[in-house]
Amino acid sequence: MGLRTLPARIYHLAEAANWPSIRRSGLLSTTALLDQAGVRGKERERIERSQRLEHLVLPNGVQVRDQKPLPARALAACLVGMQPSEWYGLINAQVFFWLDMDRLNRQRLACGSRPQVVLVIDAERLVARYDERIALSRINSGNARRRPARRGRCTFVPYREWVNSGWLSETEGLGRCPRARNHPPAELTVAGDATDIMNCVIEVHRLKPGELLRSP
Repeated sequence: MGLRTLPARIYHLAEAANWPSIRRSGLLSTTALLDQAGVRGKERERIERSQRLEHLVLPNGVQVRDQKPLPARALAACLVGMQPSEWYGLINAQVFFWLDMDRLNRQRLACGSRPQVVLVIDAERLVARYDERIALSRINSGNARRRPARRGRCTFVPYREWVNSGWLSETEGLGRCPRARNHPPAELTVAGDATDIMNCVIEVHRLKPGELLRSP
């Protein structure tokens, strides 16, 4: 990975049960999935604004993963300028991509025995379509265990800002010591949805229970 450039390929890990929905509607954030499934009221508030302790199946059959690595107490200790409910809402409104295979495989292991699908994405095509809604994070924003990193809204650095000035806005916003400008991002996010993601897909890999993605 060069200075403030993305790798040619990035990855999205999805529940195999959601593959028909992805082919039909693209990748949707949890917020967009709840809209699609017609989930409202207190149930929606519970799913979207608090820690999900269990893997869920929505009324339309689409599955939503748990958030066991994001306990509210741990978040309260590491958040800057936000409450845990706001952090849950923030990450639930985004679609997430991994920038390296090792991180993807760690998430795959956390999914246990459930079959998974890996979408290998052409990063250049994704940026061409979603430039203004893309952000980068240097941390795994979905994990607050084991000495969690400080985080807040500025954790997600808009793509063009990251290209031009690296992690400057994040370090200033969180009051951290400056990060090296070439410190690699851990995640890429697209706000809301990526409805035409299939136009960016290079490969699709179906992973059986326990199977990891391997290099070609």
